[in-house]
Amino acid sequence: MSSISIINPIFSCFASTTTKTTNRTTAASFATRVVSLQSFITISSSHHHRRRHRLFSTATTNMGEVTDSSMDAVQKKLMFEDECILVDENDNVVGHDSKYNCHLMEKIEAENLLHRAFSVFLFNTKYELLLQQRSATKVTFPLVWTNTCCSHPLYRDSELIQENYLGVRNAAQRKLLDELGIPAEDVPVDEFIPLGRILYKAPSDGKWGEHELDYLLFIVRDVKYDPNPDEVADAKYVNREQLKEILRKADAGEDGLKLSPWFRLVVDNFLFKWWDHVEQKTLDKVADMKTIHKLT
Repeated sequence: MSSISIINPIFSCFASTTTKTTNRTTAASFATRVVSLQSFITISSSHHHRRRHRLFSTATTNMGEVTDSSMDAVQKKLMFEDECILVDENDNVVGHDSKYNCHLMEKIEAENLLHRAFSVFLFNTKYELLLQQRSATKVTFPLVWTNTCCSHPLYRDSELIQENYLGVRNAAQRKLLDELGIPAEDVPVDEFIPLGRILYKAPSDGKWGEHELDYLLFIVRDVKYDPNPDEVADAKYVNREQLKEILRKADAGEDGLKLSPWFRLVVDNFLFKWWDHVEQKTLDKVADMKTIHKLT
């Protein structure tokens, strides 16, 4: 497993600034800079890593975006507290940034921000797929129907583990509890089967969107779920024919039914073929984690 080198951006920048300031400014001017830096950041042991990153990332807090009056309080909290894993198109970790920044289309386009994500497809032992409808308060793609759970591993040790895709599996287990109330013991991390990775970009509206390198995780378990209304408006199991009817309605624009773009890409390219292997218990035959499928 390749190691991840973490550079301390605060003290690197501080050292650089000190060198230049010594040559070009007075001691009083330098002291003013230090006071200004200290007033901008409150360094504490619990938030040191997150804060030092945000100071020198292209954070949007200076542009007044924090005051989004239309954003739900729970979603706003997640937008600024969650740190997504930034990757290149080969899925190499290149940094991290706030969930807020990672979903701003302006930044996605200007800085080519690409973050790691996962999509869980949970089947019961009748081989029905659990779908969810995203809550009305979601910032991106509210009220659309999608696969069981879609989210991001965070920039933390337990979710950066590359070996056996354990970081992504840990994140999937965490979010199934957060969104659907499914206890961790009902979805053991070693039961998630990574089948592939897709890379896609999809605007949600004029401001928000997705640009993700998405891990597709399949799991077959009988579980009880209790949706979190801050995350999920509805959830239900469907068989193949019921899903085909949902697709028909979405294509026809009936009942205002919409699907998430990532779910539709998986449906159109992989899902029904993989469903055969779910039933035959042969998912290992179609797993391909070497290829990153760029889908549009």
